[in-house]
Amino acid sequence: MNRNENKTGGNFMSKKKRILSLAIACLLGVTMLAGCTGQESSAETVSNGSLTIAEQGMFSAGGTVTTSEGTFDVSNYYTSREGSTSHVDHANVFYQIPENETGLPMVFLHGYGQSRMGWMTTPDGRDGWSNLFLKMGHSVFLIDQPRRGEAGQTSVAGTISTEPSDQTWYTQFRIGTYLDGAFTYNEGSQFPTGDDALDQFFRQMTPDTGMDSVNGDQNIDTTVVAQAVAATIDEVYERTGKDSILVTHSQGGMPGWETARYTDHIAAIVAIEPGMAPEVDSEDYQALLDKNIPIAFYYGDYIGEEYTDVPAASMWAMMASTADTFHEAYTAAGGNSTVIHLPDEGITGNDHFMFQDMNNDVIAEHVENWIQENVNENA
Repeated sequence: MNRNENKTGGNFMSKKKRILSLAIACLLGVTMLAGCTGQESSAETVSNGSLTIAEQGMFSAGGTVTTSEGTFDVSNYYTSREGSTSHVDHANVFYQIPENETGLPMVFLHGYGQSRMGWMTTPDGRDGWSNLFLKMGHSVFLIDQPRRGEAGQTSVAGTISTEPSDQTWYTQFRIGTYLDGAFTYNEGSQFPTGDDALDQFFRQMTPDTGMDSVNGDQNIDTTVVAQAVAATIDEVYERTGKDSILVTHSQGGMPGWETARYTDHIAAIVAIEPGMAPEVDSEDYQALLDKNIPIAFYYGDYIGEEYTDVPAASMWAMMASTADTFHEAYTAAGGNSTVIHLPDEGITGNDHFMFQDMNNDVIAEHVENWIQENVNENA
């Protein structure tokens, strides 16, 4: 075979690999491609050709196995539930590793009514934080927490409400308000505008399968979530030999703190508007301090009593004050803690979903700078 034939054969095999990669990505629903159209737009050409994915996949972490009493009746296999098992309360993890990996792995934990989708894209279709941090050299591990999204198998029976609530969450998340039959935006808002973006935002919400939302019960078992997150972080360590930066959002903040009690492989925690900071001298607080974990709190705009036209502003000010209390005690005890209010950094217009806002890349860069300055990359 002459050189030209070799070259042709090599190109053919390379093209087959690219087609196979495209098919796999389409099956997984990964948004790292320009589109599953059959065109040669592989992972190597994502967003200005700046990202190559070396490896990606999924796994489950943590959870338990429940067993019913009795003996399974194989003759009535379809209806028999005696002596049966169920694999429940685990995390489901989608991961991507960039070819040019230079930083620590990042594990992302979503908040209430959300799934990992929120980290992967934005309501108007731009790069989400997963892509942005991949481009910065981090592998990303995106969790669906137990009883949510693709980890919906639960040991606790929940009741899912069908009562409409878009306007409630829109207001709670400080995106704007709902007046005279229309959604409005806060002045200077960085949230993507337009009916299409708003439609996409609302459709990313998903229920908790183990929660009785019909009766207003929004209690989530933080220990179940924390142990699954810890199992994820331990699995990342087994695969990479590296500790992880844990990024949490909102409701995910509470189990995020508790996770430190169950694993020794957290390099840092970046908490995006967590529900509350750990109470000083609590078990969570002590675990964070004992393991010397650097903490960064990030808060957006429209927080404080001065925002009289933002109904949730005072509530979020109360929640943010717990970070100040934590910070004062944690740093006094020798810990590393930073509380970042984005307007103080000259970054304005952000709501509860800063990682999906129009300037999410600016905030991601701010987070990366904090990591570079505060986290031991040799962890």
